[in-house]
Amino acid sequence: MTTRTMSISLNSESPADTGRREVLKQGFASLFALSGAATLSACHDDGSSGPKVKSNIENIGPLAAVPDANGLRLPAGFTSRIVARSGYIPAGTYPWHRLPDGGATFALPGGGWIYVSNSEENPGLGGVGALEFDATGNLVDAFSILTGTTKNCAGGPTPWDTWLSCEEYDDGLVWECFPASRDASTAMAMPAMGVFWHEAAATDPVTGIVYLTEDRLDACFYRFIPDDFGDLSSGKLQAAVLAEAGPDQMAVEGTVSWIDIPDPSAATDTTRAQAQAAGASIFRRGEGAWQHGRVTYFSTTSDNTIWAYEPDIGDATGILYQLYNNTDLFPGDTTLRGIDNLGGTRAGDIVVAEDTPPNALELQALTNTSPTRLVPLLALEGHTVFGFAGELTGPAFDPSGTRLYFSSQRGTEADFLQFGNLRGVTFEITGPFVIDA
Repeated sequence: MTTRTMSISLNSESPADTGRREVLKQGFASLFALSGAATLSACHDDGSSGPKVKSNIENIGPLAAVPDANGLRLPAGFTSRIVARSGYIPAGTYPWHRLPDGGATFALPGGGWIYVSNSEENPGLGGVGALEFDATGNLVDAFSILTGTTKNCAGGPTPWDTWLSCEEYDDGLVWECFPASRDASTAMAMPAMGVFWHEAAATDPVTGIVYLTEDRLDACFYRFIPDDFGDLSSGKLQAAVLAEAGPDQMAVEGTVSWIDIPDPSAATDTTRAQAQAAGASIFRRGEGAWQHGRVTYFSTTSDNTIWAYEPDIGDATGILYQLYNNTDLFPGDTTLRGIDNLGGTRAGDIVVAEDTPPNALELQALTNTSPTRLVPLLALEGHTVFGFAGELTGPAFDPSGTRLYFSSQRGTEADFLQFGNLRGVTFEITGPFVIDA
């Protein structure tokens, strides 16, 4: 594979330190400032920058009491449209896949963009579909960029504009997909990144290190260090060890070191068993992951927690801390349940999707402000099947930051009764997520 190169300038770098949790309790805006500016610049097709804009997430008002025609309760000033439904052709010739899951957007020359979406289908039926939009937001094409895989759950974009699609089963692999190719045959498996119940991936833009989550009750948190930046075909797979972890090896906040996985192919034993035998810490069902600057954010579902990992300057070690829990950070909070997929704004707000919550099916945001706030972005009604709650997946913004894409993975009971299977729905929300700086 051709090695990619990249030149990146950081605003600043900061070594990990044990005082991060105190900063965290006051809000994590200062941490985001370490990894990137809080404003973004809309790019035009000639490469020039448009007016500076900043996040407006913290100012988004309460959700409407009554849902719109698509079943969504939105804040004032926001609108929705359905851009794809499972089994129907949204554009081109590609029937939109079932069980849409993790997603991301990719800017195109000329001002358009592509939204990619995994399919968490059973063996041999999974893959990745894509929707292409022109510069004005018109849906102009739909196509596949990966087929024939198994339970493609979440994943993550790379700094070199590929999509890492993660298979969630015993023999799961990471597949690197090329959205701009519009061709499923270009996708490649990356076995060096390990065989396990892959969930999501987040890539450090400076080092090219890929951080990986695992959806098991006794999961590990991994990183893959490629031999060459942008070439994921060879490298070293490692698992995180928390210095402060107890005898049960359960992960806690603190200093992280990394241990090598002897056999990433899992031919002799499962990847997590190898890791834990060497002292790796245990996480309770790793789920979504998202990268902002040099900080990697990921969620664990069983303990309803959002974590952040920040490497030290040399990348040998780092610090792990929590951004959300409902004990001491958001004590008694009952609004955010079943934390799963993560996304975010370029300004550093984190978008959190819920999987089978006991209350409303919502997307919420953790604001990049001090103090940090939890802001509801939308609530979806009517997406239960025989009383079984739905799942929101794949939150991702378009390059301008004004459109938010996501899916209802399981759809409605009416669709299930009509078609005899779960039919996902993919939405676009448009509104003032950003404002002029």
